[in-house]
Amino acid sequence: MRHLMSPMDLSVDELSDILDLANDIEKNPKKYAHACAGKKLATLFYEPSTRTRLSFEAAMYNLGGNVLGFSSADSSSAKKGESVADTARMISCYADICAMRHPKEGAPLVASMTASIPMINAGDGGHQHPTQTLTDLLTIRNLKGHFDNLTIGLCGDLKFGRTVHSLIEALVRYNNVKFVLISPEELRVPSYIREDVLKRNGNEFTEVERLEDALPDLDILYMTRVQKERFFNEEDYVRMKDFYILDKQKMELAKPDMFVLHPLPRVNEISVEVDADPRAAYFRQAQFGVYVRMALILTLLEVDLSCLM
Repeated sequence: MRHLMSPMDLSVDELSDILDLANDIEKNPKKYAHACAGKKLATLFYEPSTRTRLSFEAAMYNLGGNVLGFSSADSSSAKKGESVADTARMISCYADICAMRHPKEGAPLVASMTASIPMINAGDGGHQHPTQTLTDLLTIRNLKGHFDNLTIGLCGDLKFGRTVHSLIEALVRYNNVKFVLISPEELRVPSYIREDVLKRNGNEFTEVERLEDALPDLDILYMTRVQKERFFNEEDYVRMKDFYILDKQKMELAKPDMFVLHPLPRVNEISVEVDADPRAAYFRQAQFGVYVRMALILTLLEVDLSCLM
């Protein structure tokens, strides 16, 4: 039995296998329509979510399985004081696999220590979001054909952005990936990402404040929102929330084959006028999230794919 807490829990070869499986699922959905018949996915979401929770549920239903769980801590026994460890122990009696989102960093890891079923970290505070990273990797590979020798721009909230942290950790394992970290000083990447991931792996990176300065050199631009829920006071959030807005005029600075990704939801950091640009890939990215989560569920449940027709 395996859990997924971080992209680093998967080797590069295992990542490739999951992405290959996701591509096959996209091309042959009927082949997998009953692969998880009789299996149950528990979705334990202590924090609001639209894409992650619903894409997990869609993934399990597409595989012929069923879903149970909750979408708010207020509708669970957490409101009564139950620990995540006890909840994980109990949910193991009811389901075959579990996806957990929690505002506290490390909560899914704690849950995995008592669970007797595979646990998936569906986002823990400002720490990690491995299934979003799988989605991002699938999107980048499908759009660019490879990961090597790309220049990736990460823009916005790089301090609290768990999607950014996970994606950097995953991409440093490929050849000659360069990063441009675009943020105000207050929202720069944490020192452990800078020192223990980027520098330790020898990846070239620059930190800049102006999006316009970075755009001409990028192969991928990964936009993020400034997350109100991570700020300790309203004043700091209001000051930062409109720092970056990608619009049609800025897109004219970018390469014709540069693609824009965003883990969503967006607030106003990408103008709706950009949606019509063929380089805007964030809604395709959301669709890829279903396929990659289907592939992950099959992998962690160790479903025998050889018997699927």
